[in-house]
Parts: sequence; structure tokens; C-alpha cells
Amino acid sequence: MTAPADLILTNAEVHSLTDPDETAEAVAVRDGEIVRVDSAYEVGFLEGVETEVVDLGGRVLLPGFVDAHTHMATVGSYLVNADLSDADSPADCVDLLAELDDREWILGYGFDESTWDESRYLTRDDLDAVSETRPVVAFREDMHIAAVNGEVLARLGDEMPDEDVKTENGEATGVIVEDAVEAVYEAIEPDAETMRELLLAAQRDANEKGVTGVHDMVRRSRAPEVYRELDLDGDLTLRVRLNYWSDHVEAVEEVGLRTNHGSEFVRTGAIKTFTDGSFGGRTAKLSEPYADGDGTGQWVVPPEELDELVARADDAGLQVTAHAIGDEAIGAALDAFEATDDPRAMRHRVEHVELATDEQVERFAESGVVASVQPNFLKWARAGGLYDDRLGPERRERTNRFRTLLDSGAALAFGSDCMPLDPLLGVHHAVNAPVESQRLSVTEALRAYTLGAAYAGFDENRLGTVEEGKKADFVALDRSPWETPDDIETIDVAMTVVDGDVVFDGRND
Repeated sequence: MTAPADLILTNAEVHSLTDPDETAEAVAVRDGEIVRVDSAYEVGFLEGVETEVVDLGGRVLLPGFVDAHTHMATVGSYLVNADLSDADSPADCVDLLAELDDREWILGYGFDESTWDESRYLTRDDLDAVSETRPVVAFREDMHIAAVNGEVLARLGDEMPDEDVKTENGEATGVIVEDAVEAVYEAIEPDAETMRELLLAAQRDANEKGVTGVHDMVRRSRAPEVYRELDLDGDLTLRVRLNYWSDHVEAVEEVGLRTNHGSEFVRTGAIKTFTDGSFGGRTAKLSEPYADGDGTGQWVVPPEELDELVARADDAGLQVTAHAIGDEAIGAALDAFEATDDPRAMRHRVEHVELATDEQVERFAESGVVASVQPNFLKWARAGGLYDDRLGPERRERTNRFRTLLDSGAALAFGSDCMPLDPLLGVHHAVNAPVESQRLSVTEALRAYTLGAAYAGFDENRLGTVEEGKKADFVALDRSPWETPDDIETIDVAMTVVDGDVVFDGRND
């Protein structure tokens, strides 16, 4: 006799997101695993005395979203510090930061000056107006640029490379980039107790957005320790893949970690490294100069150093994921991965891939290197946006070419880079992209945020689609993205299920 289900989700529009996308009315779950996807009538035979039955009222049920690139401690920091992502001017940022004047460090996250009428970075003068005695830091949303006040420069200036501290008439402006920003990160690194607070706040936010799994990029952080404690305590409602920064590679090797080691909820992912910087800071490495005349960017990790790291990690059985934004940097990352024995088997990844050439697109497809991309970056791709300023109209239209990558046969994974953590916003941008080479169908965009991201983490056999035998991770949406493709970003998440447990229920909100 077939055992009854623990959970039945019924009266739904279930999309498997397989190829082709099969639909059903109900799903049954037992022991955290999908055991039936069928009509409501057929699934109803698995209802027992103790079965929890949830009537979704015709809502759309999808596999849970997997964010292939995020920084969960940063997501938490937005929530417990000043969130500058909606600020519309330098003065607005100053006002938001001033509300935290009782903190030892006054921190703000997520400003984007490219959306302001007064399009300039925050400066030392701005932040000195918040406080001249407490350290004040405002991080740009790309996390490669920050503004600091005089107190931060006084405390940490000796630890910041001169070339990464912007000056005017010989005086530091308060704008810092790349390794100078890293000096700030080291100074404010949370202890274990604070990290637990940040990660729990970020987890709640992720579940409310329909996220059931994340690939978290961690560096000099208590996050791995805290995640494992949360797992042991039964407090994790997300599946977490830990991508360790390259300065952890020796420690990872010494303790014998390998990619995919771990539990159901916490697993070792990749070794994470940089190649270049960002377009916002004009530090992404380009083959041709920036349109606004500020050189061709810079290497954060030079190609020869990248080659050595990739070879070492690959030999140790570790996936590698390399941040590369400009075309010169993307080429360097592909060179390093293609020099390994089998980049397809190791699923080495390039993060961002914002300005890939035609030749590089084909190399992704041929080598099997995963293109791990951020569809929310398309907000900069419209005329008059950041890409126009930095790259000019012609190169702007060659950014974030998801359609071209997918059509080439490349493996495509979506993530947010916490700018912001919101899969439906990313799907909206991909479906409504300004240029055909960037634009995906609703189904393709959803797959990139589910099965595509799962594949990037070797999880396609347990996550990413609604099929019997896979883990019971779901998101229910109040409206169909297929019926309102031009308004996906405003669709509400009604419910999130992880491992067969309802971790968020917003149906009555």
C-alpha cells in the first residue's frame, strides 16, 4: 500500500519547467521529496489522516528559485543598516545615514549614482556631514566602490593602496575602489553573533522572495561556521552553497573539502576569484577604452595569477568561479578554464559576463564553462543608462546577451549579486530587455533562475524542476508571469516551501 503524503499542494497551475514545460494541478510530498505531480484528482489519493493539504486557489506553482550569485551577509547588512538602494540623491543618502548616528560604525549599502539627477559619487564631504568623529561608509551597490568620511581615512588610510584612493588636488575625495574597499570590509567584518543575525535576516528576506537555495560568496567570514551551526540547529530554511574566496584555498585544501561535500542544506561550492572590477568604477577590464575617456580598466587579479589559481583548484577537485565583466577579463577567465583537463565536468563558471564578444560566446558553448549572470544588471542597459555613459551606444547593446548565450548552447545561470536579491525582478528585466540579443521568454528566464542555477551547483538532479524524485522546494506566485510578462516585477510571492516545509506564507498579507 502506498504511504500517504505529508503535504499536498492542490488547486494550482503547476509548471514543471522541464523541457517542454509540463503542467499539472497538484503536487504531493513525502519526506521532503516530490512523490506525485498530477491532476488534483489523482494526487488526492495520497491524502491521509495527517496529510497537510494546501489549496493554492489557482496560483502558479514553480520550482523554488536558486540564486546562483549572492552575498547573504550583505543582504542582511542592507536590512540592519541604512538601505541606500532607493535613495535619489547624495542628500537623501546623508539623511538615511544620519538616522544611525548612535552606531560605532555608520554603514549604508546600495547607492547607485547613475540613477540620480546629480550623478556623482558620494564624497568625504558628504559623509563628514553625517559624523566627523564616527567612521561613516556608504557602499555602492556593486560593492567595488565606496565613499568614506575623514575618520575612516584617518583610521585605515595606511592600509589602502594609493592607486585605489581617489584624489583631487592632492586630497583624498573619500571615494575608494577595489583593494581600498577591501580594507574597510576587513575592519567591519562581523563576529559570529552578528553574522548569525545578518544571515537570519537575509534568510527571511530570501524566503519571502521565493528563494529556496543560494550560492553564497564568502570571504574572511564567520558565515561558513554560522551556516553549519544553523544547519545543526535545524534553523536553515535555505539550501546554501558556499563559494569560498581564493584566499581560503589553502585552508579548504588542508581540511580536505571538495566541491559538493556537505549536507542537504550546506555544501562546498567553488573557489571564487576576481579578474577585473566594475563598470561603475571604470575598473572592468576592456579591450577598448571607456567611452567617457578613463582608460581600459584594471586587473584585480592578473591573468598569470588567475591561471595558477585555476590550475591549483582544479587539481584539488574544486570548481572555480571567476568574476569577469569586461571583454578582456572574460577572455582571461576562459583562457584559464580552457587550460584545465575538463572544464565542462568541473562546471567552472564566469560570473557576470557583461561584455562578451561573439567569439567568447562560442567558447562558453564549446568549453562547457557556465555563464553565471545577473539579469537585474539590465537596468543599466537602456539608452541614457550607466552602460551608455561608460561604453557608448554600440557596446551598450552588446552587454548581457542572454539570448545569444542561450542560443549558442551555453549553460546559463541567473543570480542577483544582491542588487537586489529578487528573482522576479531579474526575470522581469530579462523578459523585457531593450535589445533582442538580451531578451528571453518567460519560461527561459524562469529556467535560468531554477534549473540553470541548479546546474551551476551540480544540483540539477535534485533541484530546479517540479518532478517526482526531486526535492520539494517550491514557490507559489499570486499571478502568472506568462499572462502579465510586462509586469512580472510586481507579482507577489504567495508561498515558499523548502524540503516540504512551508517557510513563508504570504497568502493573507
